[in-house]
Amino acid sequence: MAPGSRALPSWIAAAVTFLSSGAVLVLEITGLRLIAPYVGITLQTNTAVIGFALAAIAVGAWAGGRAADRGDPRRLLVPLLVAGGALVIAVLPLVRFAGAALSGADAGSVLLLAAVAVVVPAALLSAVPPIVVALQLGSLAETGSVVGRLSGIGTLGGIAATFGTGFLLVAVLPTSVIMVGTGLVVVATGLALLVWQRRAGVPARVSGALVVTALAGTGLAVLAPNPCQDETTYHCARVVADPERDGGRTLVLDTLRHSYVDLADPTYLQFEYVQAIASVTDVLAPEGEPLSALHLGGGGLTLPRYLAEVRPGTQSRVLEVDPGVVDVDRARLGLQTSADLEVVVGDARVGLSAEAPGGRDLVVGDAFGGLSVPWQLATTEAVALVEDALAPGGVYAANLIDNPPLDFVRAELATLRTVFSDVVLLARPDVLAGAEGGNVVVVAAQEPVDDVALDEALADRGLDWRVAQGAELDAFVGDAPVLTDDHAPVDQLLTPYG
Repeated sequence: MAPGSRALPSWIAAAVTFLSSGAVLVLEITGLRLIAPYVGITLQTNTAVIGFALAAIAVGAWAGGRAADRGDPRRLLVPLLVAGGALVIAVLPLVRFAGAALSGADAGSVLLLAAVAVVVPAALLSAVPPIVVALQLGSLAETGSVVGRLSGIGTLGGIAATFGTGFLLVAVLPTSVIMVGTGLVVVATGLALLVWQRRAGVPARVSGALVVTALAGTGLAVLAPNPCQDETTYHCARVVADPERDGGRTLVLDTLRHSYVDLADPTYLQFEYVQAIASVTDVLAPEGEPLSALHLGGGGLTLPRYLAEVRPGTQSRVLEVDPGVVDVDRARLGLQTSADLEVVVGDARVGLSAEAPGGRDLVVGDAFGGLSVPWQLATTEAVALVEDALAPGGVYAANLIDNPPLDFVRAELATLRTVFSDVVLLARPDVLAGAEGGNVVVVAAQEPVDDVALDEALADRGLDWRVAQGAELDAFVGDAPVLTDDHAPVDQLLTPYG
């Protein structure tokens, strides 16, 4: 560093740029997980967090460059680092205290929580790199190399944070620990830089209020209500006891009740859509006859347990993407796997591709990413894989959730009809009429589905559901689009606020 130069030592400049850029990406990834328990994980939630993060980066970079040109950049670095780190910590209690009041999938809640989670700390930390650039520029002849080098270092920081958080930190640490730890590292870096600047005779100071904010944020993070009993790779998970049934347990993932399990009686099915799928199995084979079943999505494994009880010898293979959900099933819902009940951790589309053809009497679709079926399981190509897995006479039964005007259900029915010869829809009359939203079950097979027997099976369970098929279903589906791997706007078709 030349005498009289304002430039930081190269290693300090690189470290500060790397850290501030990386912290923004850590905040973006963990911010999505932080708001998911209140608004779910949908395409809109992802879009809101990414969009606000990019907006914050743009505003911060612009403001940081402008501030560096108008004053002494050396006075700005420490306050920005300490304030940015303190607010990364403060975001955690802010979202958790506000989340209870803003829960829901409406656009307002999604946008507001996403903004709270990322905007201000990301903007402050994004102002750091242009200030470092301003300090390091010794002459116009070095502009390209200085800007390029620091830009590259900042990008590497973002890449390292993205892969490190997504592949490592999320797998081993709770979101709260990641966020508080990141914030404390940034604050500590700012304070260390303050010490170095003072020793170097650089005019620098930081408000004690910022340090207090960091400490207070850490304390509030400990006290803030945590909606998760278990934080899995993909979800905030809770198991809630049913006060009206001793063995009843509900598995809640983020904002949704995914499964109900009676620990003492696996034949007890509380959710109507599960009863509807069970009705499909009632007519698929004679009572008590074992089946070979493939389940896309695990949740609490209610249906595999039911089949094992009422059809002894049934072989069920469950494809569940989230290993943490399986751990919750074992620890809190009494899951015991065996040769007849196998759980495979992995994406259901990948598992379908590896499935031996023609071996399954039943394929059950009950996988959800937030409010929607994962798009890669809803396309013509995915449905063709399901059809390949089915034995002659086999049936595909899938749980779907939609809201009026049921555009996603219509599109999925149109998609199923491109592969299967016979497709029917099971739903409550008010849902079929378009007056209400909720769960429906689509049933597809290459051989005609016995609608009379299915209606009787639904009635025997006391369900106010009916079977729609033929001309009625033709009118219901209308000109709905067919979903393909190239175009499957699942979230947009079913979103309640699109």
